This record gives sequence, structure tokens and C-alpha cells, in this order.
Amino acid sequence: MTAAQTTNLQALRQPAAQASNVPAVHAGFFDLQSFELMQRVSKAFASSDLVPQQYRGADKIANCMIAMDMAQRIGANPLMVMQNLYIVHGTPSWSSKFLIATINACGRFSSLRYEWKGEPGGKDYGCRAWAIEKATGERLDGIWVTWEMVQAEGWASKNGSKWKTMPDQMFVYRAAAFWQRAYAPELGMGLQTAEEVGDVFDAAPDASGNYVVTSEDLRQQGAPAEKTVASDEPPFDVDTTTGEVLTQQSVAQGLRQQREAEPVQQHQQEEQGSQQQSAMFGLDDALESVRRGAFDEARDIARSLSEKDAQIVEQTIANQQKAGGTTRARRQRDVE
Repeated sequence: MTAAQTTNLQALRQPAAQASNVPAVHAGFFDLQSFELMQRVSKAFASSDLVPQQYRGADKIANCMIAMDMAQRIGANPLMVMQNLYIVHGTPSWSSKFLIATINACGRFSSLRYEWKGEPGGKDYGCRAWAIEKATGERLDGIWVTWEMVQAEGWASKNGSKWKTMPDQMFVYRAAAFWQRAYAPELGMGLQTAEEVGDVFDAAPDASGNYVVTSEDLRQQGAPAEKTVASDEPPFDVDTTTGEVLTQQSVAQGLRQQREAEPVQQHQQEEQGSQQQSAMFGLDDALESVRRGAFDEARDIARSLSEKDAQIVEQTIANQQKAGGTTRARRQRDVE
């Protein structure tokens, strides 16, 4: 073998030796090589059909990079983060099932378990999450989530609320979110769950997979509780037809007239049926029943509401009855 051939073989072997000494590069934002690696990986994710719509396409590479960074921080798979990170009104939110899976897989606690109390439909019915801390053996209990809390916060009154159709599952999701926020806040990175945000705003996913909240929803959320009735409705304490101020006596008289107009047996049957469902509804449902003329149904729902909301329902019923009586009297005078 000639000297020139020996030199060429040594030159060919040198790059491989140099490459083996280069330290491994980890994807990140704060040095050039890490940023380039993250950008290349994000381009691959953005071109895949397996990622959700909000991460797909050349203009969504930045979303993929942020999701990759979040996955690194909580030690999760980037694709799983993308599949379970929702955008609700511009704010990222976790799906509750992913948050529960993250807690169970972190290795610091036993799997989450749920303790129940009360009778289904009652104000004290609810659950709390708990787990055992492996390092100490201590049982860590979350706070109780009950129907009383659900109704006081207005979670079940939102349009399309899952609290009306699958309440037990929503109890589990909310109890797990509260537990995580108390004992492992770093796993959620300070974000709420999509179910929590949906309880606060009437959010629904659009075609791209993002959850959308309209400006009307935000205005209603910021309005005081008394504004839940449309502005063209008469006020609760004054009859706009006669100018009469409604007193407690007039309210009670209107209730007696309504009950006397119905057969006693029919009233008892309706009361028994409505009591079983009243705990599942909120103030908006009671007011809607009043507008339809179903006063007893509205009254049954009001029994499960707060004292303030129950007063609003009673005043609205009296207002409707007063307006109906005035209309009938006016028609009678026109006939005469």
C-alpha cells in the first residue's frame, strides 16, 4: 500500500472519530443547534396527518414547537400532548383524561381514586379524588365537588353542558383537576382543563379543532346575575303595565291563585316528578319554564337554587301572572 493511499484512509476515518466526540443535541429554544433540531422535528410533525388540525401545515410549525417544549417539561410524548392540548379562546387547556393519565404515570403517586358521598341528585352528592404519595405513604385527599358547588358556580347552566347528561363523569374530571392543582401543579403547568373552561364559557370546537367563545358569551359572563333575564323582560320588583311595586303579599297572592286553579291531584303528581329532576337544572332553566307558563316546574327547580336565585324565580312568576291578569282585564273592557 502506498503512502498516498495510507494518508487517504486516515483522512476518511477522521470525520467519524470527530463525530463520535460531538455531544448529543437536545431539542430546545435557547441555543442554535437545539433550536434547529426542534424546528426540524416540528416540520415533520406539521406534515403528518396524525396530528390535530391546529398543528398541521407549514404555518403551524410554531404550534408544534411549543407543544414539543411542553412535552419535554412534563416528560410526555409530543404527539400525546398535541392530541390532548386544546385551544379555548386563545388559551391552551388540557383534556381531563390526559391530566389524569399524567398523574398516574408520573411515578410519585398511586393511581387516582375517587370517593363518593350523598344520594344522587341531592345537594351534598359528589366526589373527591385521592391518591397515596409513594415517598411517605400519606393519603392525599382532594376537595369535595358536590351538586351544591356545581349549582352555585353555574357550571350546569351553560348551553350543552355535560353536567346535565353525564354528571358522574364530570364529577370525576373536576375532582381530578382540583387534586392535581393542589398536590402536583407542575404537571398541569398552570393550565386549566378544557372541561373547566367549557363550564365557564359556552365554548364549542370549530372545524379546525379549536374551542371558540363568542363575544356575546363573554358579555354574558361579565354581566351581573340579575341580567340573566333578557332586557325586554319587565323588572322583578315593578309591574311596567300598572307601575305597581310588587310586595311580598302580592307575590304570595299570585302563588295561591295559581295553585287553586289546578286540580290538587295533578299538582301533586307534577311536584313529585319535578322534584326528582330539579337538582339537575339552574336559574336559566327555571326562567325558561316561567316564560312557557310552567310555573310549578319553575318553582320546583327554584328549590335547588340559592336563596337569591329562588327569589328571582318567584318574582318573575308573580310578574308574569300580573301581566296576564292585566291583559285579560283589558280584553274584557274592549268586548264590553
